[in-house]
Formats: sequence, structure tokens, C-alpha cells
Amino acid sequence: MERELKEEIIEELKKKELPSELEIKDLIIDKVIDRTRDMTLPIEYKNNLIRDLFNSICRYDILQILLENKDIDEIMVNGPEYIFYEKAGKIYRENRTFENTDQLENIIQTIVGKMNKIVNQAKPIVDVRLDDGSRVNVVLKPIAIDGPVLTIRKFNKSFLKMEDLLIKDTINQEALEFLKLLVRSRYNIFISGGTSSGKTTFLNLLAGFIPVDERLITIEDSAELSIRNIPNLIRLEGRQLDNDNFDTHIDIRKLIKTALRMRPDRIIVGEVRGHEAFDMLTAMNTGHEGSMSTGHANSAKDMLLRLLTMVLVGNDLREDVGVNLIKSGIDIVIQLQRQHDGRKLVGIYEILKNESALVLNTLFERDKLGALIRISELKNQEKLNIYENNQNFKKE
Repeated sequence: MERELKEEIIEELKKKELPSELEIKDLIIDKVIDRTRDMTLPIEYKNNLIRDLFNSICRYDILQILLENKDIDEIMVNGPEYIFYEKAGKIYRENRTFENTDQLENIIQTIVGKMNKIVNQAKPIVDVRLDDGSRVNVVLKPIAIDGPVLTIRKFNKSFLKMEDLLIKDTINQEALEFLKLLVRSRYNIFISGGTSSGKTTFLNLLAGFIPVDERLITIEDSAELSIRNIPNLIRLEGRQLDNDNFDTHIDIRKLIKTALRMRPDRIIVGEVRGHEAFDMLTAMNTGHEGSMSTGHANSAKDMLLRLLTMVLVGNDLREDVGVNLIKSGIDIVIQLQRQHDGRKLVGIYEILKNESALVLNTLFERDKLGALIRISELKNQEKLNIYENNQNFKKE
């Protein structure tokens, strides 16, 4: 019945000139009431039918309910029959499916078209951002062998607080207070973790500890950060290569260089993946203490090795120069991990400055029972002492 009603409504809409959404909804309600007049159906069924028809015609069809669910973080569509979503760190399968590939491709074209982008067999991969900030990735045939793949990482409008992470055991109070002190003391912090381990969320929360009188510049490939406590905030976003027009491409490296001319107190680089690591570390080494960034790795040690590779490739540097750049640029590495019971901070590490290689001092780590415990004291306390002396001076 839903398919027949949809076809009937679309035919009527073709006769109207740019109907408003209110007019479309009124037409849907009239059609549903007329069609079900002689049927004994629960009112809930009729309401759901009206909702589904409206979403199918004016929104994103069966994905709309998932998009409106505030508890869902990510939506994954693997062809018309397999829809999954992530909720509270766990992945579930949606029981509804698209009728066929054409229906899914129509939704994809609707999403991409609204953002003035193109995706087709000649250009089968595209990244766009919805009006609410959610990130969308699309891959079509022939790259996606089994049919269109659509992934939506939802933008969380609600401002998550550290108290929420304490409840979820992502972090404990002692580690939280320690990180707060490090941010205030202007330690350069790098957050490492695997895919969907909560790096951006944690970066947002650490940024909440930055004093409100500082000038902050954020740099991202795709804007995801939601920093609300800094009035003197500049947000920069890279621009992807569009239709092979190199003149339109603005990468992270260029944005970092631009940011340095804008008199920042601190710089936050959403994520480093390649050559821009050199520019980020250079910024951290040239008077922009208290800066932060994130990267993909399964351990803090692996993250340092990845950073070293990023710095050396394409920059014609000796290995020892790259090592010194990382040691002098980054003070603290935070490791996050996505586990079966949610996202966890599994370690806080200090990069030792007096070693010839990249050596980590473990400050906090999870024990065998999963509890986050203090392992050792911070060795490099110079910035901490300066901050505490300044605080004491202000009190006097």
C-alpha cells in the first residue's frame, strides 16, 4: 500500500508548482485517510505510514528515522539490503531495507545534489557534509563491488561533558584533573586512537579547558569540532580537489601556514595523515604551546612511528632531525581505544625530552582489571611550574 500511495502522491505533486512541505504533508494525510477509511487499522500504523511517506518524498527515506535518533552516532549502508548503525559504541543491524538499488541511489543523489556535488561511475567516490554538520561518504560501482556504500557520521549537537565520560568510565577523576592541568599549563597534546575511538569527541572536551581569553584556530579536513567556550575562535576547513581542478584544492598544510599569520595562541589540527605533520610540529615548536592534534594508531608507540614516517616522507630530513622535531613539538600522547563496552582512554604518556630516541614515560594506564591507574609522575614539569607560579602571582 505504501508504494502505491507514494506513486499516486508523486503524480499529483507533478501537477503542482513547487509545493511547500506543509502542502505535501497535507496531501499525504488526505491520501492516507482516504485509502484507509474502510480499514480497521491502529492509529499508530496510520501515523507511521504518514511519516514514512513524508520521509520518502521530502527527506532521506528510511534513513531519516536513524538520522533523527540522537543516540545513533553512525549509519552504514552496504547496498540496499544491509543497513547498520552504531549506538553507544555497539553496531546494530536495521530491520528495514531499501526496496532496490535504484531507491538507494536516488537517496544518495538527493544527499549529494543538495551539497552541489556529483557522484557517478566516472567519479564514484565523494565526501560531503550535511547541513547539520554530519559527514557523508559515498562509494559507487565499480569501486564498490556489491553496490552503493553510504556512510554517515552524525554530528553530535549536544555538548558532551567530561562528567558523561566519567559515568561511562572513559576516564576517571584523577586522570581528568591531570589533563585539565596539562591543558591549562600549555602542554602540547596529541590524541591517538583507532577508527571511531572517540578522538574528535575527546579533543572537543580538552579544548573546553582552554582559557577563554586566548585566541584559538582550528584546522580540519572536514569540520567536526564543536568548541563553544572560546569567543576568539577561528575555524578553518580544507577544500577538496573538485573535478581535477587543482586551483580549488586547499590542503591542511596551506591552512596551517595561513593560521600562523593570524596570531594564534594555540592551534588545533583535527587530524594529521601525511605531510602536514611537519607543519603542525613546526607550529608547536614556534611559540604556539598548548596546541593539540589527533592521529590514527593502535598504540602510542605506533603513533610516534607513524608521525616520524609522515615527517620524513616528502620533507628530505634525516631521521634524527625528525625525531627531535617530534620530541620538541609533542609533550603528551593520549591513547584511546574502542572496546566492547564503549570508548576508553587506555593510556596517558609523556615523551621524554632527554633521550636520543622516541621514548615514552607511562603516566596513566589500564591495569588487568581495566581500571585506569597512575603509573608514574610527570618528568618534564617546566610548563607546569610556570603555570603554577603564574597562578600564585595572580592570587597575590
